[in-house]
Amino acid sequence: MPDQPSIASPALRIKVLPARQGIAWLAQALALIRAQPARLLFLAVLLQLVLGLSRVPVLGLFVILAVPALSAGVLQAFWLVAMGKRFAATVLLAPLLAGAKIGRFMAMGAILFAVAIVSVSVMLSGSQDLLPQELLARIEQGDAAALGELDPELVMRFAYAIAVGVGLSGTLSYLAIPLVWFRDEKLFVSLISGCRAMMLNWRPFTLLALGLVLLLIPVAFFIAILYQLVDAPGALSVLVVGLIMLIALAFQLVVFGTQFCSFQDIYEIEAVQPETGDSDSEGSDGQLLA
Repeated sequence: MPDQPSIASPALRIKVLPARQGIAWLAQALALIRAQPARLLFLAVLLQLVLGLSRVPVLGLFVILAVPALSAGVLQAFWLVAMGKRFAATVLLAPLLAGAKIGRFMAMGAILFAVAIVSVSVMLSGSQDLLPQELLARIEQGDAAALGELDPELVMRFAYAIAVGVGLSGTLSYLAIPLVWFRDEKLFVSLISGCRAMMLNWRPFTLLALGLVLLLIPVAFFIAILYQLVDAPGALSVLVVGLIMLIALAFQLVVFGTQFCSFQDIYEIEAVQPETGDSDSEGSDGQLLA
């Protein structure tokens, strides 16, 4: 298992930070990504490949429940980058082999999945009555053309519902995941403390959210331009799709980076040499990229 930061004190103290720290987290995340961009992007691609298995029957449910553990793997990679170490791609799966922690991560995944489903269901209550049965049947059969016939107002309602579901589950897990992984906290302690820390630090988190939105605007604009070229003939289409994916993954890495940086500041986890030794973090140099 890769190294983890040592904890000087068992006390779970929450540090309240000024609003400007939200922008500092964003800047720190970008700096960490610039330190090892290729490795982190490779890890983000690997994460998406693993998440793609969620479509496989039975295995898909395990993948969905394992999302918090996989997220912890990405945060572990950011911690190693902050330590000035290189990491192997296997760091992504390290939390799945973390003994008692995997049970907490799977339980967290179940809670987050339930919260997302319930919130989306509540917001979409009555929407099926607005959807013609024939059109609904075509969508269930995988008819992509049927999606273009949906009422734009209904589409927006679906989009808002999904955004709320993702937002709620993301808020619950934002600091809870690193609390379980780095601090070995119990599940409900992590969920409660994580939410409390975000409420106490609402100023920097608000500024962080605004910073991410401002960063997302040019990203979305560039992706929209590239999307117009998706139907281009030959290799150009493949290149465009690849660029869109890399841009989206890069933004996802920024979010993971801010998650790590905010947790590190609020709970004062120092980037010091762990007491557990060097294990695979430095010995794996060169294993990630050929």
